[in-house]
This record gives sequence, C-alpha cells and structure tokens, in this order.
Amino acid sequence: MTDTSLSGAAPPAVPAAPVTATSGGRKLTTFYIYEAPVRLWHWVNALSIVVLCVTGYLIGSPLPTLSGEPSAHYLMGTIRFIHFSAGYILAVGFLGRIIWAFFGNTYSRELFTFPFWRKSFWRGFFIEIKWYAFLKPRPLKFMGHNPLAQVFMFFVMVLGLAFMIVTGFALYSEGTGLGSWQDKLFGWVIPLLGGSMQVHTLHHLGMWVIILFVIIHVYSVIREDIMSRQSMVSAMTNGYRTFRDDDPA
Repeated sequence: MTDTSLSGAAPPAVPAAPVTATSGGRKLTTFYIYEAPVRLWHWVNALSIVVLCVTGYLIGSPLPTLSGEPSAHYLMGTIRFIHFSAGYILAVGFLGRIIWAFFGNTYSRELFTFPFWRKSFWRGFFIEIKWYAFLKPRPLKFMGHNPLAQVFMFFVMVLGLAFMIVTGFALYSEGTGLGSWQDKLFGWVIPLLGGSMQVHTLHHLGMWVIILFVIIHVYSVIREDIMSRQSMVSAMTNGYRTFRDDDPA
C-alpha cells in the first residue's frame, strides 16, 4: 500500500512497513501513522479547548455576584487568568503543529491541506457522507483522515482555530494596552471587524462552532472504532492504524 487512503486518494508515502497478524481468523494489518509530536499536540489541544470553552462560557455569562468584601473574591479574575493561560498554550501548540508539518511524515501535513483537485478525493468524500448517513454497509479504508474528516479538520481545526487565536489576542490586547506586542500584532483586528463588541460576539460564536465540532468529532471517532474496519481512538494514542480485515481496497 502506498497511499494515505487505500482507495487511492492520497499522498504517495507510507512511513513504515506494515505489520500483519491474525485474530479470530481475520487479518490485521497495522501501520505507524501518527508520530509522537502529532499525538501530543492532539491531546494538549483537546484539553486546552475544553478549558477555553468552559472559561469562555463563564466569561460571556458570568456567575451571580458574590456577597462579601470584593477584596476577598477573585473568582472572575481567576477564570480569566485560566482562559488566557489556556489560550497561550493553544496558540503555542498551534504554532508548533505548523512547524512539525514541515518535519514530520506525510500524515502530519494532512491537517493543513487536502487534495481537492483529485477526482478520487471527492469520490471518497461523498462515499464517506453516505457511510455516515447509514446509506452504505461498509466504509472505505484510509490510513490517515478520510476525505470528509480532512475537510472538517481544515476548516475548523486550522482556519477556525486561527480565527479564534487572532480574535482572542485582539481582545486580550485591550487589557495589555496600546503599544504592547499583542496590540501591535493583533490590535488591527478590532477596527477591521467593526469594534470590540463585534469581535467579542464573533469570538463567542466561534466557541460554539468548536463545541459543535467536538461533539461530532467524538461521536464519529467512537462510531468508526466500533463499526468500521479500522482503529480510531487507539491510533491517536499509540500512533498505529490497524485494519481489521483483508478486504480489497
């Protein structure tokens, strides 16, 4: 096999020779797909997103006023600090993920591009839609992300996260003040998008888009691990994609 997709819709490289075995009379073929930096980024990114969504929601919909002396309460300040810290981790991780795409294997670059110019890619895309809609009995085999996942990952996890990082730092620059590096790099976003309130609204809407994506993503991964012919959850844990049968591509 020399393609990311066993249906022939992907880049021409396999990072390691497959390991074959049998279990219950079925052939198992395993490939090393996701390298350690990719897996580390995935889980750090996932944790950062959870923290950002929880704290972001509380910032947008604050808790009721606490009684007592104000100096004895710093709850919202703590929530904002956690939100900003998780934002920095997300941004640094995203930058590191971009850098690793230049040094990692073929599959480390899947997140940032997809072969939309290939007819086979769109064939796989629509076949995957039918599979997720329960209109096909079997899915295709893919060593990396399937075409449908590639499209969603690109628009949400690349363009979407980039938008959230840029707008987040733009809003953060209002606190750091004029002349800060945050203001110099991202302050222009606020007037461009129509003012602070508009940027707050768009940033908050972006959070809900990501929450919806996470729900769909978790459902899809678990569903695929159970119903398809390939491992999903373990692939992002140990890096190995296992195909559980010897059906033709």
